[in-house]
Amino acid sequence: MPDTAQVEVDGPLSRKWVVAVAREGATVRLSEAADKRLRAAREHVDALAAGTVPTYGVSTGFGALATRHIPPRSRAALQRSLIRSHAAGAGPAVEREVVRALMLLRLRTLATGHTGVRPETAHALAALLNAGIVPVVPEFGSLGCSGDLAPLAAIGLALLGEGEVLDAQGVRRPAAEALRANGIEAVVLAEKEGLALTNGTDGMLGMLVLALADLHRLLDVADLTAAMSVEALLGTDRVFAADLQALRPHPGQARSAERIRGALAGSEIVASHRGPDCNRVQDAYSLRCAPQVHGAARDTVAYAETVADRELASAIDNPVVLADGRLESNGNFHGAPVAYVLDFLAVPIADVASMAERRTDRMLDTARSHGLPAFLAADPGVDSGHMIAQYTQAGVVSELKRLAVPASVDSIPSSAMQEDHVSMGWSAARKLRRAVDGLTTVLAIEYLTAARALDLRAPLRPGPVTAAAVALLRTVVPGPGPDRHLAPEIAAAEELIRSGALNGVLAHSFAESGSGR
Repeated sequence: MPDTAQVEVDGPLSRKWVVAVAREGATVRLSEAADKRLRAAREHVDALAAGTVPTYGVSTGFGALATRHIPPRSRAALQRSLIRSHAAGAGPAVEREVVRALMLLRLRTLATGHTGVRPETAHALAALLNAGIVPVVPEFGSLGCSGDLAPLAAIGLALLGEGEVLDAQGVRRPAAEALRANGIEAVVLAEKEGLALTNGTDGMLGMLVLALADLHRLLDVADLTAAMSVEALLGTDRVFAADLQALRPHPGQARSAERIRGALAGSEIVASHRGPDCNRVQDAYSLRCAPQVHGAARDTVAYAETVADRELASAIDNPVVLADGRLESNGNFHGAPVAYVLDFLAVPIADVASMAERRTDRMLDTARSHGLPAFLAADPGVDSGHMIAQYTQAGVVSELKRLAVPASVDSIPSSAMQEDHVSMGWSAARKLRRAVDGLTTVLAIEYLTAARALDLRAPLRPGPVTAAAVALLRTVVPGPGPDRHLAPEIAAAEELIRSGALNGVLAHSFAESGSGR
């Protein structure tokens, strides 16, 4: 795993650095200030552990068992038992990038000094990250309160040298073996440490940050594919004018309209029907209202970013060590603030995808496509063109509507009614990841279809920006012709979107044309 950068963990993290560690293999380092905070907080915990008054998380059981006082000789076993018992997940392993984000964000909270862990425990977690060791974290087990318990316990288990991990090469092996191979000593937990390793919203927050990075890319792509469809369907660019958009001053709407307007600039196809002979009065909503829908999605993303940034500046644990040495219980581990925005984001994703599918369908229907062949087929009847690609789009859109049903309203009580209201934030995050993948597929099919339609408008040429998008696609997918296996072409278009290659071409094209910035 290449070290593209080193992230110093000391205070709030930026979303950019979370992505760098999770996806790009950036390494981490605890700052000297963080080390100092860790030592100071640990002194307070050690003092409480030596005292005779029972203290939650230090000398008591957990959850509904918090009333039991644990004698000193059993406290190391208490912390070890907590990790083992809470590592009770099930189902397939979650993605490597999610686990790395989870580990980094837990390390960030440890570094605040409010959890009371020893410096060596925090450094061991950093070493795991830097070695590219990824604990196997099952998908199911978190209710999002008290944080992501089961997923975080799987991380803690690996620190103990137990359970299974994926090494830097992606090979699944016993944790003890991977730790030895990388010169990392297994941790023997002291008082409070098991609790501190498991009590946070780090999994749902990590997935939120990754989804936000994806959505910035996808909403730019949605503006582009919408512009391509408007062009292919002989729509007008007049509705995207800045003065019209300013009548409703939502910032996301203005941004999307600017990008669509810029993508259509210089189009011979748009210019060809702009004169007095054009008998079109208004375009369909899926064309005309794209900035309103895409822009609302952008504004939802902006709100979600404020929540993510606040959470990235938070210290989530229970109990927490305060500066004056007090160890206080609290409810900051509840995932509601993160769970809500994870659910919110699934709604505009479904709507943006739904609008893209409607534009695609119009390009395939001779009654609405203004001169394009049926289903964009080379020989309609013999060939089916993109008929079934739209079926795939429709199936994904239907799934996205189901994924837009919120998880955060589905609290279910646990721990003998001690934890009687939970956030389900982890579930909201898992379905959001599926929604992001679904939107990618829907936009890939619109991209394929609109590119074919633009080719079929020859000899009229598209604008420079949309032409650049078609040219990039043609490096991996041939132009119009007789029917061929479409699934690999959809996958190729998805890869251009996922990799950021399409966004890179767009940025260059917009810069050259001086539009859409």
